[in-house]
Amino acid sequence: MAQRVAVGIAGTGSYAPPVVMTNHDFEKLVDTSDEWIVQRTGIKERHFAEASQATSDLCLEAARQALDSAKVKPEELDLIVVGTLTPDFLLPSCSAILQSKLGAVNAGAFDVNAACTGFLTALHTGESFIAAGRARKVLVLGAETLSRFLNMQDRASCILFGDGAGAMVLAPHAECGRGEILRSTLGADGSGYEFIHMRGGGSRVPPTAESVARGDHFITLRGREVFRFAVLRMAELIEKMAEGFPRDEVSLVVPHQVNARIIEAALERLDWPMDKCFVNIDKYGNTSAATVPMAFHEALAQGRIEKGKLVVFCAFGAGLTWGGTLLRW
Repeated sequence: MAQRVAVGIAGTGSYAPPVVMTNHDFEKLVDTSDEWIVQRTGIKERHFAEASQATSDLCLEAARQALDSAKVKPEELDLIVVGTLTPDFLLPSCSAILQSKLGAVNAGAFDVNAACTGFLTALHTGESFIAAGRARKVLVLGAETLSRFLNMQDRASCILFGDGAGAMVLAPHAECGRGEILRSTLGADGSGYEFIHMRGGGSRVPPTAESVARGDHFITLRGREVFRFAVLRMAELIEKMAEGFPRDEVSLVVPHQVNARIIEAALERLDWPMDKCFVNIDKYGNTSAATVPMAFHEALAQGRIEKGKLVVFCAFGAGLTWGGTLLRW
């Protein structure tokens, strides 16, 4: 049996579109206030794509940054995997459109949809291709334009989400020398699919005038059930990924930016200090699959990742799905 190739993170990138929606902007749309939103979610503002932008456009900006950071040319890529629930079209894939825009002529491309766990699913997939010797350089992304699927009269959901993209270039660790992926996990429980879902647009409820009028094409969620699920799952993922290592080995936890209160409750459950966790939900809201790579890129830029120390990624979302990754920087 061929020896498994150790995989590292060669470069990162992030992009938030230019339109900024503050909590005060939402005060004009629904019965809410800046104080109410901050107290319950930790969100102060979020970015929305311009009318001319789709998910592949956000991906392109983040991908270019990641490629520059990794010093990798588009034609060197063997594979592109995009985690998204908001592709440009149902077909073709967002990744295929991105492959063309980048000029990554030698890369295969496909999307994965695990909602907010989408990036970690893409990361796990890309890492597996390299580890098995099926690829050498893989571009993985999490990207969303959730603003296109929000009911702006539903204050329980519209205030939560934003648009953005985050990217990583994966390569054999022997070549890039950093970000070695040590372990990963993925899980799902489809019995909870109604906690976060969008009924319309698929084969069960195809788009019609009636489905649009009913609001079937908007994201809906059950806040209390999601809160309980997310707190428990985040705590379990952190514990599982860090198992066997002393806590002082962990430089930083980079969680899915779902809700500041959920993050705080999960860390309190573990008795972990908040300064070991990177949170930027106040600036971007919940960008679903994009949150983890965007947050990690920002944490790197701020010098929050210590060389030689461990980093934990964790995410959970509609499906229900969840995933975790442990790496040594």
